[in-house]
Amino acid sequence: MDTLKTLVVGCGNMGTSHARAYHKLQGFTIVGLVSRGAKSRERLSQELNGIPTYSDYDQALEQTKPDVVSINTYPDTHFDYVKKALQANAHVFVEKPLALTVKEAQGLVELAHRQKKKMVVGYILRVHPTWTQFVQMAQTLGKPLVMRMNLNQQSAGEQWHTHKQLMQSMSPIVDCGVHYVDIMCSMTRSNPISVSAIGARLSGEVDDKMYNYGQLQVRFEDGSVGWYEAGWGPMMSENAFFIKDVIGPKGCVSISDADKGASEDIEGHTKTGSLKLHHSTLDADGHFAKKDEIINTADEPDHDQLCLLEQEYLLDAITNNRDLTNHLNDAVNSLKIVLAADESVKTGKTVLL
Repeated sequence: MDTLKTLVVGCGNMGTSHARAYHKLQGFTIVGLVSRGAKSRERLSQELNGIPTYSDYDQALEQTKPDVVSINTYPDTHFDYVKKALQANAHVFVEKPLALTVKEAQGLVELAHRQKKKMVVGYILRVHPTWTQFVQMAQTLGKPLVMRMNLNQQSAGEQWHTHKQLMQSMSPIVDCGVHYVDIMCSMTRSNPISVSAIGARLSGEVDDKMYNYGQLQVRFEDGSVGWYEAGWGPMMSENAFFIKDVIGPKGCVSISDADKGASEDIEGHTKTGSLKLHHSTLDADGHFAKKDEIINTADEPDHDQLCLLEQEYLLDAITNNRDLTNHLNDAVNSLKIVLAADESVKTGKTVLL
């Protein structure tokens, strides 16, 4: 197979990691790097042996004629960039979320289908071996499930700047929440039926129509319930910033972060320390019949390795013509849930799905 000519759009944290993956994998050849800032694209070009750089996306698309476009920019650009890539007859990798509205996201899914092109959305937890095991263990606990997750990030300096840039288009419970809602849907394999949420604006540096702290609650048809909390900024507490806990009739399973500094890390949601499985079975004397099981996850992949796994998934989908219908349906549904949460924050009402 000839290598796939790949255009990387966005040269920040995510774009850099994905570009390194394309550079390493034999199935891809990077033909261009696109970013608004000259410094980021020139730095990455130098790292990857002088790849051509562009400041204008349309120009890069026309000149490089890529087979694959990798979109790693801020969410408010995703719809336009993905649409142009598909119309240019390219396969697409796009960081989550797919778009800013459900209608736009569904439109892109339909366009990819019409163009007969593969489109993969960057839900990085789906390729993480520990998170995959976490989902599988949760599915052994019976129904209903109670799913408790959060990621409050105490950010300053460049991290706080990045968070403020993200909040120009979406709140923390939307931007981060799509990951965890996707995980909840995978655990329950049930349809969500309603969403409630609350939020608060804790900084004058945040637009008055935006909030940098939010919490959502989602109910599923099978009786399962999920809770997710996210906050960004220098004021956030680190007292309870990492909760990944699922409870069912048969026990519970939890991820420990093992104090890996996930609070200040923009990509801290991928980090794990161990899995702890607790069994609820009691013996004849009313005591626990089994000891808790601790599964060490110290050898987990780092961020660049996870991005490599995502691009291996994309390469396999293209070369082996994999059916991505479920992948894309999940991407639309998770967006639907977090946008309903955003609506609930703003209206103060529960949103029925």
